[in-house]
Parts: sequence; C-alpha cells; structure tokens
Amino acid sequence: MTGRAPDRRTLAVVSAGLRQPSSTRLLADRLTEATVNALGQKGLDVDVHVIELRELAHPLTDALLTGFSSGPLREAIETVTRADGVVAVTPIFSGSYNGMFKNFVDVLEQGALAGTPVLLGATAGTARHSLALEHELRPLFSYLRSVVVPTGVFAATDDFGAVEGAAGSDDVAPLVVRVDRAGRELADLVAARTPREVHDPFASPTSFEDLLAGR
Repeated sequence: MTGRAPDRRTLAVVSAGLRQPSSTRLLADRLTEATVNALGQKGLDVDVHVIELRELAHPLTDALLTGFSSGPLREAIETVTRADGVVAVTPIFSGSYNGMFKNFVDVLEQGALAGTPVLLGATAGTARHSLALEHELRPLFSYLRSVVVPTGVFAATDDFGAVEGAAGSDDVAPLVVRVDRAGRELADLVAARTPREVHDPFASPTSFEDLLAGR
C-alpha cells in the first residue's frame, strides 16, 4: 500500500447525463469547482477524475449480464473506490435516478463506498422532481454506507437560466448559493479524512523463493 501526500486529495465525479451538452454534467462541474475551491482554501490540492457514464453504457450492460467488469468500466470503478470524495449527479426520470446511474451503483463491490464522503446532485426539467434527491438518492447512498453531505443540490432548467445570485420566487436559495454550500460541506469531510492509501502491486513483489515454494 502507498499513501498519498498529506496535502493532496482525489475527487471522483460521476455524471449520468445522457446528452451533450448536458445540464447534469454542468451541475457536476459546478459542484466540483466549488469543492476544489473550498479544499484549496484549506491548502489542499485536488486531482479530479470525471466519469461520464454515457460512455460506459455498453460495458455496464455487459457487466450486469456477465458479472465481470473490464476495460474502462473497471478503471471507472477503481477511480470511484479509491477517491477521497465523490460528486454524484443524475438526471431524474419518472421520479428517480436514471437506469444507467443505478447500473453503475449495482456493479460496485459491496462496501466500496462505505465511509466515503459523497455529494449528491440531480437535474430535471421542473422543480416538481426535487424531492427525488431526498427520497431516492439519499437512501440509496445511505444503504451503501456512504457519508452523504447534508446539502444535496437539485437544479431545474430554470435554475440555470436564473440571474446568478438572484433570489427565486420561493424560499429556495439561488443555485450558486446551494452549490457553494454543498461544495464546502464536501470539502470539510474530505479534508478531515486521511488520504486513502492506494494499493501498489509492485511495491512488495513476491520473491522467486516464495513463488517456487508455492507461497
């Protein structure tokens, strides 16, 4: 096992948007930027790894059918598993996360995200779907025993078009305020943790004597 530098963290960003450009990816980028800025204020550098699930749609289906993950999907799984923090954003379809998002969660090994700080985000056409964030996404990651930040960010189409910083017609804070708050909450959790150790298969190779002895 090898440790990371104490002033460095890794952030995995999972976007389940289906189109390009994608409002889901846009929200993921904003949440990531807010988190990186907050970690920077704490004197921490961040390596960001973005995973676009649309590019893994076929490998995901294959993995579900065969029980075996390979290639870019295996790399994506390892990236998420080794990250110090995760930003996970999905569009909301029929009141819940989309199927590709759930498929990716389903191919993770049991306990892979246990204890990992996770910031949740969701997008949809209207604010009527905003409760899916709390009723669908948060229970899913609680089941995975992740540490979900208190603020989840839902963004409807109108949120992106609103004047930055302007108050809405209801009691909901503007998107920029919610994104900044959520990013700071994730940064606090990530900064408080010891950087994850990464297994290096070449750090302690098996000696020829042990190989010959079958050990």
